[in-house]
Amino acid sequence: MTNCFFLGACLLSAAPLLAQTPAPPASTYAQDHYTKQEVYVTMRDGVKLFTAIYTPKDAAAGKKYPVMMQRTCYSVAPYGPGKYPVRLGPSETMMKQGYIFAYQDVRGRWKSQGTWTNMTPVLDHKKGKKDVDETTDTYDTVDWLVKKVAHNNGRIGQWGISYPGFYTASGILSNHPALKASSPQAPVSDFFFDDFHHNGAFLESYIYTYPVFGVQKQDTTSKSWYDAQMIKAGTRDGYQFLLDLGPLKNADKYYANNFFWQETVNHPNYDEFWQKRAMPAHYTAGIKPAVMTVGGWFDAEDLRGPLTIYKTIEKKSPGTYNTLVMGPFGHGRWSRETGHTLHSNVYFGDSIATFYQRNIEAKFFAHFLKGSGDKNTGLPEAYLFDTGKKQWETFAQWPTPAATHQKLYLSASGKLEREPAATPGTQTFVSDPLKPVPYTEDLSTTMGFTPFNYMSEDQRFAGRRPDVLVYQTDVLTDDVTLGGEIMAKLKVATSGTDADWVVKLIDVYPPDEPNHDYMPNKSIILSNYQQMVRSEVMPARFRNSFEKPEAMVPNQKTDVDFRLQDVLHTFKKGHRIMVQVQSTWFPFIARNPQTFVENPYKANESDYVKATHSVFGESYLDVEVLPKATVNP
Repeated sequence: MTNCFFLGACLLSAAPLLAQTPAPPASTYAQDHYTKQEVYVTMRDGVKLFTAIYTPKDAAAGKKYPVMMQRTCYSVAPYGPGKYPVRLGPSETMMKQGYIFAYQDVRGRWKSQGTWTNMTPVLDHKKGKKDVDETTDTYDTVDWLVKKVAHNNGRIGQWGISYPGFYTASGILSNHPALKASSPQAPVSDFFFDDFHHNGAFLESYIYTYPVFGVQKQDTTSKSWYDAQMIKAGTRDGYQFLLDLGPLKNADKYYANNFFWQETVNHPNYDEFWQKRAMPAHYTAGIKPAVMTVGGWFDAEDLRGPLTIYKTIEKKSPGTYNTLVMGPFGHGRWSRETGHTLHSNVYFGDSIATFYQRNIEAKFFAHFLKGSGDKNTGLPEAYLFDTGKKQWETFAQWPTPAATHQKLYLSASGKLEREPAATPGTQTFVSDPLKPVPYTEDLSTTMGFTPFNYMSEDQRFAGRRPDVLVYQTDVLTDDVTLGGEIMAKLKVATSGTDADWVVKLIDVYPPDEPNHDYMPNKSIILSNYQQMVRSEVMPARFRNSFEKPEAMVPNQKTDVDFRLQDVLHTFKKGHRIMVQVQSTWFPFIARNPQTFVENPYKANESDYVKATHSVFGESYLDVEVLPKATVNP
């Protein structure tokens, strides 16, 4: 199984790409140029956190280095004073530029002491040394590093991808004066909207991950302690395995003793349990470190996180140096160079990760940790990749005020229209939770820890089903760049009392589109390819409140409004813009019973029923369209 929560696991998911060229020999650069030490750093409450520190061998009183720190729940291996990783830091570039690198197992994980909790709640008002969270652990670690590590220059930077991105996002709030630069990358920001849920809808594709996050270790360890709880499915077909599993309550046979699964099951709504784990809620004015939040437009795990964290800091702490980077990447893929940059079947160019590492990431950290440290970095406010034009663009503000809002109406004729029809009409379909729409046609990926390719995958397999509604424009006579936020404003009805609503924004290629030279799947043709650009799900039960779910009234027209994540994508002349609407998306999203129940995790077989869904022609997507002059090459 692969799990892109793990920094190294992103390499595993990229194996089909990396297999195109022979693997280079393992580098000994880190061992040749750095000295390693392993220490325990004591937190204010007495808990000791295991920390591995790598210092350049030429560090001296006259040659001091800044510290780059990563705090992780995924192990700082390899353990042992004489054992070195192949690479240190965010990139080979920064490793060779020279920094002191410090890696720490967070409390309750691996060789660190303490008790583990997911998304440690931030304590805004701390009364004593026993009131600890990730902000205090960051503060205490930074303080120790500055005072105890020889030949550091007094400046600390922090980075991390995915869950380590959460620890970086939390670390920002430590506001230690030595913490000068922070880069939360693909950060988890809120488990009710990132990773395990989308708008409260459970990602059943994540069900295999629970042993990693829901089993407490007994003692400090360098070996995984949760393997016995891993599901042994006996099949490579995740769609069939999870369909056969039946209602979510049947997962208890695997996870009755998994504390995180039980927390998930017992908190189906956005109650205090989830709310106090929401990272952005704690950002206020006066954030001291410079911040560069990084994400990937095709990140199937944490797309909302970086966008939300960037926008929240921008709003709550306008005096903070705060920038955003979004590239054409899946989860964490900017940290490893694959040569030809692809996502699913879409080719974006060569060495894009290396460009980011050298010209954006390394430049940011060098400025604040080695340079003047003022706000004149030479980097833009937003460095974003247009996934249609396939080139980097820069913006002075994001979303840009130059964008104009336009509505794309879901006409009953199947057209995607700029104006509502005089007689809007209605389209209907039957949704059967026992025969759910797949989220992917690549079954080989459905037993992995997390999804990946579906974010830009060809959607023809879905659009040809009777339980998926399809709307598209005529062939575009000019380029159209969508840049900014997207709101789905649906008017819908169902014969049941609950339903999920999935909206997908798709770029339809022309019939004469040629295949590129690096097609990973030779059976795919780009002629008429339907590239998913953005998508999201919204359970109707949460249409008015995530805290207090409500049933739908059968056959009553109902507003279901929700945000799709931001986009920067040019739909080129000769292409079409398509929208697909459906109600199942399996096993990415757990099936909605379509009968309103108090707790969907405890629904019975009998609650899962067919329902007739209607989408009214007044429904539309509110998109932001960029004028051509707005985008700066």
